[in-house]
Amino acid sequence: MRTRFESQLEALQKDMMFMGGLCEEMIAYSAERLTGAGNLDEEVIQQTYQQIEELERDIEARCLKLLLRQQPVARDLRTISSALKMVYDMKRIGAQSSEVADLISHNTIHLVDEIPLVKKMAEQVSQMVVGSLDAFVKESDALAQEVIAKDDTVDQYFGTIKEKLASYLGKQSVNGDQAIDLLMIAKYLERIGDHAVNIAKWVQFAITGQLEG
Repeated sequence: MRTRFESQLEALQKDMMFMGGLCEEMIAYSAERLTGAGNLDEEVIQQTYQQIEELERDIEARCLKLLLRQQPVARDLRTISSALKMVYDMKRIGAQSSEVADLISHNTIHLVDEIPLVKKMAEQVSQMVVGSLDAFVKESDALAQEVIAKDDTVDQYFGTIKEKLASYLGKQSVNGDQAIDLLMIAKYLERIGDHAVNIAKWVQFAITGQLEG
């Protein structure tokens, strides 16, 4: 019985890693298009997000079956309960990545000073998403803490981008729509970072039984 449970738990972890990989792909794909590396295919984004939604439903159903049928012990119960919380954050990451893609697809942005910062910010939050799930699979409090620590860098990027765009908007003959769209993209990325932090905190809960605020 225990061997079967561990096999099901491993399958759950693989699905969650796959879901996280899709989120990472959406972030990276949008960030590349932001710098002009080809046109953004909205159908690709929509199909990927649909996969994320389907995985959320499948993972939730699997978690509930494990809880009802296997009667897991305390540590396993925390792991499964955490997974249920984490898939919500992963779905929100997918939704916000889709919003980033939507903004990029409707307006070509040419703010050359700010775009590299936004791309670096996207790379950072992508690393946080992957790192949080890696911490879950490896049951590593240290990896979870690394993800949480990276959020300060994301916040710094957002603050710098906001200041630069505010300065840009104060000039004459500027493209206000582009600046606002880029600010919204940065805000969505900041939120993605927050969701990655939530995932890391649920990993810590699964390991320690303590949930930090």
